[in-house]
Amino acid sequence: MKILCIGDVVSRVGREMLFRYVDELKYKKNIDVVIANGENATHGRGMARNAYNELMRAGIDIVTMGNHTWDCREISAIMRKEGNVIRPANYASSCPGKGSLIFTAKNGIKIGVINIIGTTFLTPNNSPFEAIDRETEKLKQQTDIIIVDFHAEATSEKLAMSFYLDGKVSVIFGTHTHVQTADELILPKGTGYISDLGMTGPQLSVLGREPAGIIQRFIDGMPQKFEISNNKGQFCGCIFDIDENNGKCTDIERLFLREN
Repeated sequence: MKILCIGDVVSRVGREMLFRYVDELKYKKNIDVVIANGENATHGRGMARNAYNELMRAGIDIVTMGNHTWDCREISAIMRKEGNVIRPANYASSCPGKGSLIFTAKNGIKIGVINIIGTTFLTPNNSPFEAIDRETEKLKQQTDIIIVDFHAEATSEKLAMSFYLDGKVSVIFGTHTHVQTADELILPKGTGYISDLGMTGPQLSVLGREPAGIIQRFIDGMPQKFEISNNKGQFCGCIFDIDENNGKCTDIERLFLREN
């Protein structure tokens, strides 16, 4: 089966890119399931109800989150009502929502999806290694196809997790840095990996924000309002081909599409 994984969707521009490309890719590439990171879908910070609704209309099946999970108050209600949004599994157990799910594709095949967040250069969280063991063991009771979104800053932490999970999950992809990496590979035991899917949002920006305020912050260190950029969009992600019989990744196609 083919699973399309889309990097951090940022603001209105990112949502428009979903409408532009998702249906086309589903048709041309025979995509079975679409996963997108939605933690920046509402003006770059969090995911409100209207943004969630747009992601659904654009053809997204599963939404993962990250360090901006709680930036929109509506997210708790969305996670309670909708069964296809997950937040990092290594958040405290008292937090709303869940860190993994089982999704049944149109072909009847079940896939598991897990969301975890890194601990390097991010707000301290529980161990992602302990959380991934717990969630993987739970999902393995229903399926051998497991996809992991590791929302993390440090490439070293992402790489360490990829080797830790090699042979235990089908795919681990990184999100959060908004810059696509070119290191996609299939690890020795059959797990597909890329350090970061990249950003689906405005091209001419600093991680989705207007450059001017960010530049000034670097120059003098003074507080600035970081405005969302609204120029031409880009679409970043990967298509992972998974063997339905054993859950191993057999092929990876990296996507970086830009508006002209």
